[in-house]
Amino acid sequence: MALLVGLEVEEIKQLLAPEHPGYRARQLYRALYHDRLGNLDEVTTLPSELRRKLAASHAVGWPEVARRFESVDGTRRYLLRLEDCKTVEAVFMPEEGRGTICTSTQAGCAVGCRFCLTALLGLERNLTAGEIVGQVLVVARDNGLAVEGERLNIVMMGQGEPLLNLAGVVKATRILVDPEGAGLSPRRITLSTAGIVPKIEELGREPVRPKLAVSLNASTEASRQELMPITRKYHLRDLMEACRVYPLRPWERLTFEYVLLAGVNDSDADARRVVRLLANLKCKVNLIALNPGPGIPFATPAEQRVLAFQAILKRAMPCFIRKPRGLDIYAACGQLKSSV
Repeated sequence: MALLVGLEVEEIKQLLAPEHPGYRARQLYRALYHDRLGNLDEVTTLPSELRRKLAASHAVGWPEVARRFESVDGTRRYLLRLEDCKTVEAVFMPEEGRGTICTSTQAGCAVGCRFCLTALLGLERNLTAGEIVGQVLVVARDNGLAVEGERLNIVMMGQGEPLLNLAGVVKATRILVDPEGAGLSPRRITLSTAGIVPKIEELGREPVRPKLAVSLNASTEASRQELMPITRKYHLRDLMEACRVYPLRPWERLTFEYVLLAGVNDSDADARRVVRLLANLKCKVNLIALNPGPGIPFATPAEQRVLAFQAILKRAMPCFIRKPRGLDIYAACGQLKSSV
């Protein structure tokens, strides 16, 4: 059965034509994304006959919540089952006055970062735009969020490398930021990449796109190749050049993420090299002390080491320590590995 979530207005018009006027497509589009209606019976703006006809050949297409894990800090991790029974994960992190939904863009991941549990899954397939948007709709509804008008952030930092599914990510973003769709601000949607250089350039040409975060994690080419095998194909110098020429919007700055591994990439010398790497870039840095997991051959640095690293970076650029959320349910950064 075909799915509706993931279709844009023009695609819905083609689906309904020529029997129905164009405004019916806009009504259905708004019901799917703005009103977050998960059942065609709820779309009462459409005539009952049209709803019956659609239901015979189409499902709305929300992922199914297979399991929900609750953390002591309020974080919720969702194991979501897709139409083909593949599973992916999404995470909701509530904060005072706002919330963040972390979505997956692929089932599994092919990049192979050595400090990340998701890398142990391997890649199963790309997610469709509808499967990416569907995660937002399911998690928002389950947590009573209105989406539009909420201080809601979307981070495409779950399972997968977003830039290896660029078409799906960009289409999902168009739906999420459309005022007649989910109505989110593009300032509140971010994707994180391991550094797929040609795709960074391609993303920069998109008129509607998320903000860009780059997972750096090392201060030298050799160290990054050891930690992130993707660097053997897309070298650190080329990644830095792609960041330098990336067309930032007036309100935008690049984000660099740096996972600190005890005794590996967390020295003062590493910090000084990071400062030199990022010199003259309009950027900020998020530091992440390793979130541990079974099969990960690294240790988390001491708090004082993290603070010392931050102090060096803060002299040159905004630098923040990302507080881990949902560690007890394996919902923190780098810990998503489907639990069934």
